[in-house]
Amino acid sequence: MPNLYNRVARDITRDIERDIYRPGERLPGVRRLAQQYQVSIATALEACRLLEDQGRLEARLRSGFFVRLPIAEKVEEPAMSSPPKRPSLVKGQELALQLVKAANDPKLISFGAAVPTAQFLPLRAVNLAMGRALREHGTRAGQYEFPPGDINLRRQIARRMTEIGSPVDPEELIITNGCQEALGLALRAITQPGDVVAVESPAYYGLFQVIDFLGLKALEIPTHPREGISIEALEFALEQWPVKAVIAMPNFSNPLGGRMSDERKKALVKLLARKQIILIEDDIYGDLGFHGERPSVARGFDPNGETVIHCSSFTKTLAPGLRVGWIAPGRFQERIEYLKYVLNLATPTAPQLAIADLLERGGYDRYLRQARNEYEQAVTRMTRAVEKYFPEGTRVTQPDGGFVLWVEFPTGVDSEILYDKALAHGICIAPGPMFSATRKYRNFIRLNCAVPWEPRVEKALIKLGQLAGS
Repeated sequence: MPNLYNRVARDITRDIERDIYRPGERLPGVRRLAQQYQVSIATALEACRLLEDQGRLEARLRSGFFVRLPIAEKVEEPAMSSPPKRPSLVKGQELALQLVKAANDPKLISFGAAVPTAQFLPLRAVNLAMGRALREHGTRAGQYEFPPGDINLRRQIARRMTEIGSPVDPEELIITNGCQEALGLALRAITQPGDVVAVESPAYYGLFQVIDFLGLKALEIPTHPREGISIEALEFALEQWPVKAVIAMPNFSNPLGGRMSDERKKALVKLLARKQIILIEDDIYGDLGFHGERPSVARGFDPNGETVIHCSSFTKTLAPGLRVGWIAPGRFQERIEYLKYVLNLATPTAPQLAIADLLERGGYDRYLRQARNEYEQAVTRMTRAVEKYFPEGTRVTQPDGGFVLWVEFPTGVDSEILYDKALAHGICIAPGPMFSATRKYRNFIRLNCAVPWEPRVEKALIKLGQLAGS
């Protein structure tokens, strides 16, 4: 049988190469494939699974096997960043609100905000779970669920964290209004106005807004597009400046998409533990890796919660509007729980109940298996379009998870001028200076890949390339 399914796999590969089955198209069902290649259904299925392992096919839940889009050629990626070496107050974040508003404007093609469009989200499953929550929990769904939040949801999150090597008790978790609130609560708990916070560079612009709001200074640390924050540069910076906290995204960072190895995560935690500095870990994209097992988290190397405050959310995977995240605050539990209560009393109850239901029934994991493939294909499509339509010399990151790309144009392209030109053509992008406290990265943009691949989207990328090259 091994020789038989290998032969079928070779025949299917041959037919793919002859364009009988084209990239993105669905293969016939395994029963029909078995008839076509004159083998058993089990052999046809095994051949398809072999091709899936080889990256030629992808399995989609309840839809069958599809021919994968060809992996984009390895275009050159941006180099390690080189930000200013001094702490700075945050400047020029006024554009952020325009970007998030654009995400809800149907007239605009939004590559700016990192918000998945509805086609990438399990909205039907979420709606069904919400309906069950309202029916089965009655009046409780409309009552306050005071901090730390719904116990069943916290149990489900604790189970998942244990599975990725970061055991945590449900009582050690606090449910928040998304990851943004979790990050803000962590910073409020451990800093005072004027304190210095070290961050990756470039970093998510929403983080800079929190830093600005709290009156803190940002110290940007060189960051590699695949390996993450430079531990060597961070150690040097800690010797020069009174850093109160470090904020990092070890898994599929935004906007670079880098993933730190377990060795580097461990080294980062060890360094900060020695310096008695808190690491605030943002793991919002951790569930969206393209290959292999779900990556570990930095908190797994800090089992007692002395050094790492772990923050995450379901807003990138289930539905942004649910606004359900969580924080594992470690030794700051009491302080953060109190701050959560003082700031907004509670996270809405019905979404907590619905997500707990989805997790318990296995719906979340079923969705993730499909979503990871879809996001990988979306990133591949966008990378190929950048290579094809953007000016010669453009560089782009090569993320292994998430759904954003960090694009470096040739020197001379001003991304803020490009933003204005693109907006006039109904296209919204995120200019590079938003991802720096000191407004670096003027010839960079971030692209959201989680958009439906339609003719108007491809035309928008063609136009964007033309505008950048003009």
